Amino acid sequence: MRNLIAFPLLGLVVIFQSSIISQMRLLAGFADLPLVLLAAWALQDQVDSAWHWGAVTALLVSFISATNPVVAVLGYLFVVFFAQILQRRVWHAPLIAMFSVVFLGTLWMHALSFVFLRLSGTPLSMGDAAGLITLPSLLLNILLAVPIYAFMRDLAYWVYPVEE
Repeated sequence: MRNLIAFPLLGLVVIFQSSIISQMRLLAGFADLPLVLLAAWALQDQVDSAWHWGAVTALLVSFISATNPVVAVLGYLFVVFFAQILQRRVWHAPLIAMFSVVFLGTLWMHALSFVFLRLSGTPLSMGDAAGLITLPSLLLNILLAVPIYAFMRDLAYWVYPVEE
């Protein structure tokens, strides 16, 4: 029953991402709200369903995205994997772990997208992709990291209450 909260929340986040967040651009980059939300959820101590959330997020994003679904699956599952590793290792500083997961997850998603687009024949230069898309997206994701982490921490305490 606890995992059912993922479907309405992730559905709303993906709808919000596709309708509003993708229109708020900084140069040519925009924030990846599902990535930041997934990173924040996977970094919570009491959460045991981060892999499920990663699969649902990848499935929902692959429906609305024009890229290959393999990019979404590999990207979001890497975010969960890296967050799980950091959650075990850097539990003293959860915000540093959040910034690290968001930073590396954004770079990983953009690298996968760049490779996929280059293999499909799209003429992109690495400098333009990094300067106009990746760096602005990275800045926006980092700015969203703290409020999303606080929201997901409160949601995790609500879904997984601490026993007295």
